[in-house]
Amino acid sequence: MATALAALLGLLLASLAAPAYAQAAKPTAIRIGFSAAPVGQPPVSSGNAVAIAHWKGWLEEEFKADGIAVEWYFFRGAGPAVNESLATGQLDFAAQGDLPAVVARAGGLKTRLLLASGARNNLYVAVPPDSALASIAELRGKRVALFKGTSGQLPTNRLLARHGLAEKDLKAINLDYAAMQAALATRDIDAAFGGMELLKLRDAGAAKILYSSRDDSPVFTRQNHVLVTEAFEQAHPEIVQRVVNVIVRAARWGSDESHREEVLQQWGKGGTPYAAWREDLLGQPLKVRLSPLFDPLLVGLYQDASKQLVQFRLTRREVDVGRWIERKYLDRALREQGLQHYWPTLDAQGRQI
Repeated sequence: MATALAALLGLLLASLAAPAYAQAAKPTAIRIGFSAAPVGQPPVSSGNAVAIAHWKGWLEEEFKADGIAVEWYFFRGAGPAVNESLATGQLDFAAQGDLPAVVARAGGLKTRLLLASGARNNLYVAVPPDSALASIAELRGKRVALFKGTSGQLPTNRLLARHGLAEKDLKAINLDYAAMQAALATRDIDAAFGGMELLKLRDAGAAKILYSSRDDSPVFTRQNHVLVTEAFEQAHPEIVQRVVNVIVRAARWGSDESHREEVLQQWGKGGTPYAAWREDLLGQPLKVRLSPLFDPLLVGLYQDASKQLVQFRLTRREVDVGRWIERKYLDRALREQGLQHYWPTLDAQGRQI
């Protein structure tokens, strides 16, 4: 982990020397990074409003008359891999989770948070189907997989803390989601912290679910957002506005419950089956998952993430989340589309205001 962070910091420092965008020149392409492995050809994305915009081709439509291409990049290495491409000037926008973005920001990568996209994703803990483990507290000293450096690490640590544990109390193994599924199926590990991919493993008879945040506080969910590099935002603010407008439009379309079945069927093509999406979102309006708002709950979770990362010694300084968020683009999109009061706003404890 230390080696990976050192490499990332080197990339972040290199980014400071990356050429700035010309103020007057129109870009030939808008480059968007998606912190998920590619599935299918062309790749299918899922789980948030950016995925809906990608599926519908709405960003391509928006910029076609300008002669600006929209390029999508998918990263098997999730958020940390996205950070490397941002740091080396290969991306303009990214859809990723809170932890990798906070690490990069604390390390000097100049980005601006624009809106939430696919926030409050559920966290799951799975164990082998014949495991005797019955609680989170019983994971002490066990071989437990988690994908470090991703949005799942922070809620994992919050959940462990609630049960009197920390990562150091586990035999923690850093595995990506595909590797942890394989390790769980072969019983090379005792438990795994992950997402809906663990439901797929359960349905195949290779695991059982020990815990789900679906029946718990949103504090234990995974947070995601869309960000833009400061260089691109300063050079092309109107393009940033148009990108945000389209993603907000996609969030509104997907939040309409009359589109629920169509959305879940499409997301089911992205590597996690339709049945898992249906179960994961059972009883939850799509408005909650697709809300673009940086409400008090989300801001508080990002602030908590910044503090925790210093405590974990993954960063040396806290991030000023309030200054990091650039609200003007989302505010304008909500105003122009008449959506100021469409999505629910949650307070710091996860209660609707």
